[in-house]
Amino acid sequence: MAISLQFCRIPTLAAFSLPETGIFRQRKPFSVRCSSSKQAAASSEFDANVFRHNLTRSKNYNGEGFGHEEKTLEQIGKEYTSDMIKTLKENGHEYRWGNVTVKLAEAYGICEGGKRAIQIAYEARKQFPTHKIWHTYDILHSPMLNQRLGEIEVKRIPLVGETGKKQFDVVDEGDVVIIPAFGAAVDEMLAMSEKNVQIVDTTCPWVVKFWNTVEEFKKGEYTSMIHGNYSHREIVATASFAGKYIIVKDMKEVTYVCDYILGGGLDGSSSTKEEFLEKFKFAVSKGFDPDQDLEKIGIANQTTMLQGEREDIGKLVERTLMQKYGVQNVNKHFISYNTLCDATQERQDAMHKLVNQEMDLMLIIGGWNSSNTSRLKKIADEHGISSYWIDNEKRIGPGNRINHKLMHGELVEKENWLPEGPIKIGITGGASTPDKVIEDVLLKVLDVKHEEALQLA
Repeated sequence: MAISLQFCRIPTLAAFSLPETGIFRQRKPFSVRCSSSKQAAASSEFDANVFRHNLTRSKNYNGEGFGHEEKTLEQIGKEYTSDMIKTLKENGHEYRWGNVTVKLAEAYGICEGGKRAIQIAYEARKQFPTHKIWHTYDILHSPMLNQRLGEIEVKRIPLVGETGKKQFDVVDEGDVVIIPAFGAAVDEMLAMSEKNVQIVDTTCPWVVKFWNTVEEFKKGEYTSMIHGNYSHREIVATASFAGKYIIVKDMKEVTYVCDYILGGGLDGSSSTKEEFLEKFKFAVSKGFDPDQDLEKIGIANQTTMLQGEREDIGKLVERTLMQKYGVQNVNKHFISYNTLCDATQERQDAMHKLVNQEMDLMLIIGGWNSSNTSRLKKIADEHGISSYWIDNEKRIGPGNRINHKLMHGELVEKENWLPEGPIKIGITGGASTPDKVIEDVLLKVLDVKHEEALQLA
């Protein structure tokens, strides 16, 4: 089968040319063992970044693979790539099968960080063929990958009831634990350290850049305003490395915060301090005081957010702090870094281009818990084009029926979603979606149209 995903040698974090923030300049005597991960993480003397620095240099840590590239890449090529997608790319990302014309986004599907995570995870199984291997969370938002990991006995650490806490009791000393591409929170890293496990780290370099950014804010005594979803694993991990922080999901929440800063002088949407803390009770650091902790703000964003929204948020906060402290003083109170990953931006740009072309509908393929895929769906919705977000081909059928996810999270079923006769379909995939998944969806679409042709004959 053609290797269209072009998996290649695993890049190191340095290969991504991330800015040097200097967070590891300070060296202290440090032990990665401690009596309680929660107590250590909460200690005023505990430095999360020094801990991470030491952990990544310990003998039990690996974040670059194990030298099994040739066999691993061959296996990945067979399982995740697609001749069908190769045909599309070789023909200008557009091809017709029967009466179905498919237009593939110029940038789509699994990103380099995703490929890197898959490769390292597969190499871990080859390196530790008899060990128990766990992962702390889905390595990627890819149902196909998660199924394959289960098949090769890489298991997810279970949760304790409905608390969302990991049941690390199932992990024994000497086991292997894989950190997903979204990273892991400090308390989880401490738990791994206490267990003395082999740590295999697939954290995306762009997520590490995000962590480094909030560390810079902490050094400058800025409160990190983190644009993202507070329950997303990337944000949970990032917040654990931040100092003071507030997490905002959209412009509406940012407007509320800015109105509070101005004492209700923006749009009157905010109210009392008590209401503020209730509204953001799951999205602020411990002991957060909006009357004191919003004087200096540094903005960073989840790597998968929309570029336009990121820019609008930055402009609003900057204008607010100018009004509060004066234009001449704004640089003492405001800083903003773009922590969007390049792959996210490229896929969003390609989606904007795709939805401006004439077509009957759009298919957006990616995990239903994927933040970056949801942004692609939002772009389609904003352009008023019929679009369907599915995570795999099993959502299509029986017959001309589809089960898909709406932007606000509702799962719905639609009959006769494919129009009769010749159609043109736009298609894209989120940054965790392998080519093989897109091929499987397209084959299911062609099957439905083939059945239609037989009925009309």
